[in-house]
Amino acid sequence: MQQIFCDGKHVYKEFLDKYIQHKYGLFILAPSGAGKTHFVQHQERMDWIDGDELWTACGAHPDRAWWTEGDDAIAIIDQKSDVITGEAKRLGLWIIGASNYWLRPDAIVLPEWEQHKAYIKSREETNYDGGATSSDHDQVLGHRAWMEKLAQEKDVPVFSSIQEAVDALCNNRL
Repeated sequence: MQQIFCDGKHVYKEFLDKYIQHKYGLFILAPSGAGKTHFVQHQERMDWIDGDELWTACGAHPDRAWWTEGDDAIAIIDQKSDVITGEAKRLGLWIIGASNYWLRPDAIVLPEWEQHKAYIKSREETNYDGGATSSDHDQVLGHRAWMEKLAQEKDVPVFSSIQEAVDALCNNRL
């Protein structure tokens, strides 16, 4: 049975049981291959949720390579993801992911391009878990350019690593 998009109310309890609920919700936006999943899997405390996990659980992300389906499909999915992210933030959850349409992120991570390509290549050769591959560099560059524009338009701070963004947000918010 195909999962349908929902507001996530029935899903948030699972995340609140697994992750730390904070006074303020946060959202870090970073493109595919920037190290989001690696960071979440290796965090010492269960602070940060991999957005893909949350968005899939709520039906915003379909279980297929939707990011290859064209701009219209991506826009619809990213808008659904924004609704879920906004609700999770209101609950004090911290999310890190690549899906965004209109919601202002608290930080954007854009690794130096050579480092970003190295992350993508390493993931392909060691523990590929989905997302952009070396053959997708043009799409990743397009996503990065869109994030740079978003950062300027919405006055979002940009960092070169996830750890740098996390440290800055934690020092400013807590």
